[in-house]
Amino acid sequence: MNTQQPNNPLHGVTLEYIVIQLVEHYGWDRLAQKVNINCFKSDPSVKSSLKFLRRTPWARTEVENLYVATFAKNHG
Repeated sequence: MNTQQPNNPLHGVTLEYIVIQLVEHYGWDRLAQKVNINCFKSDPSVKSSLKFLRRTPWARTEVENLYVATFAKNHG
């Protein structure tokens, strides 16, 4: 199955890339204010955030939505 999604701003973007871009854009403190989850507040790291987000669908959705809201205007 090789379905292309040209209008999906998350297509081909890894969760790791999303977290790194958001951290570079907002920093951990502001990111924790925007998405209220402990992995962004308490001793944050990309690795711990990815572990949590992969196990927690609602948190991953919030992070993906923030990424789209922040960067999708540059898409397409």
